[in-house]
Amino acid sequence: MIHRTKTIQALESKRGAFQRYVARQHEQARLVDERLAGFLGRSAAEIDDFLAQKDLNWPGARPTLELDCAQRLRIPFAPTWENHATARAWALEMLSGRPTLAVDGSQIAPNKDYSVPVGAVQVGWYVNFHARAVPYVKDVAFEVITPDELEGAEADGASDGGRGDGNFAAWYINQRRFALECETLLALMDKHACAEAASPPVCFFDGSFVISFAGQMLPARARPYIGGVTALLGRSHSLRVPLVAFVDTTFSRDLVNLIDLYSGSPDARSTTDAALLNRLLPHWGDRSPAFICARDDALSRDGRGAFYNDVAFTYVRLSLERPPSRVEFPRWLLGADAPGGEGESLLEDIINIVRAECVVGTGYPYAIETADAAAVVTQADRERFYALFEQFAAHEGITLQRARKAQSKLNRRA
Repeated sequence: MIHRTKTIQALESKRGAFQRYVARQHEQARLVDERLAGFLGRSAAEIDDFLAQKDLNWPGARPTLELDCAQRLRIPFAPTWENHATARAWALEMLSGRPTLAVDGSQIAPNKDYSVPVGAVQVGWYVNFHARAVPYVKDVAFEVITPDELEGAEADGASDGGRGDGNFAAWYINQRRFALECETLLALMDKHACAEAASPPVCFFDGSFVISFAGQMLPARARPYIGGVTALLGRSHSLRVPLVAFVDTTFSRDLVNLIDLYSGSPDARSTTDAALLNRLLPHWGDRSPAFICARDDALSRDGRGAFYNDVAFTYVRLSLERPPSRVEFPRWLLGADAPGGEGESLLEDIINIVRAECVVGTGYPYAIETADAAAVVTQADRERFYALFEQFAAHEGITLQRARKAQSKLNRRA
C-alpha cells in the first residue's frame, strides 16, 4: 500500500514541474490560436495548392470539401433535446433497422512464475440488428498461445535484427490479439455484408487505424498490424460496408500539424487536435469537417504508411465534460467530398449512427462497450485460467513448477 502523507509530500516537492507544464499548455494554445486565424476561411483548394507548392506529402492532414462548408472548423448538429429520454428516443429511431457490430479483445500474458510458458487471447464480438424479430449476437473466441509459438516468435524477432528479451515473447500476445481482432471483424463483415437487412452493418473498431506505434517496431513485428488495418480498409471498400474506428481519448496532432505548416511555424510541442477543437465545438453532436490522414511518422517516411491516405477522420463532441472524440473511417465514405472521390457522401449518416450509439452507451458506443464486456479478462479470470492450466498439465503428465515467491504470495493472500 502507499502512504498518504508521503505521497502528498512527493507531489508537493514536484509542484513547480506541474505548474510549468500547465503554463506551457496555455502558451501552446495561444500560439495555435494565432496560427488558426490565418488558416480559417481558407478553402480546401487553397490549402491543397499550398501543400503542392511546398511539396509536403505528409503534412499531418489534408482537407476535404467539407472544409468549405464548415464554420470555424465546426459542422453543427441540428437536433436538440430537453432531456436524456428524448435523446434516447432519437437514438433508437436512428438505429432502428440499422445493424451495428463491434469487436474487442483481451489477453493473458505468459507468467514467469510458471516453468512452462503459456498465454491466451480472447476476442469478443457483438452484433445488434436493431430489429425486434432478430436477436442480437454476443460471443467470444478463445485462443491459447503455446510455448512453441512464443519461442518461435522470439526467434523470429531475433532473426529480424532484434534479440530475445527472456520474457517468452510477451509482445507476441499483444500482436496476436490485434491480428485476431482484425480477423474476427473481417469475418463478420463478410458474413453480414450480404445479409437480408436493409442496410449493411456499421462496424466499429476500438482504436485507431493510424498505427504510428508500429513504426517503432522491428519490421517483422509491425507487419501483422499493418496487414490487419490494410485488410480492414480494403474489405470495407470492396464490400461497401461502413467501418468506424473510435478513439475516445486522443493526443493526435494531425490537424494541428497542418495548421502549423500552413502558418509557416511548425512546432513539435504544439497542442493536440482535441484540445484545439474543444473550444470550437461547443455543443453536443458538433463535429469538425473531415480530413484525410497524412501523418508524418516512421511508417509514412519509409513507405509503409501508404494506407494512411485511405483513412479519413473527424472529431465529434460526444460529451460536454470531455474533449471531442476522434472518429476515423475509410475515405470512400466521403464520396465526392474526398479528393478524387465519386458518389454521394455517407459520412453524416454514419456519424449519426455513432452519435446514436453514444447516446445509448451514455458517452461511448454501446456496441464497443458490449464487445469489451464480452472480451474482458479480469485478474480473477487470469487466476482461473492458470488453475485450469495446472489441472491440464497434471492430467497430461506435464511437469509444471511455480516460483517460490509466487506460491508464498498466494499462501499469504489465501
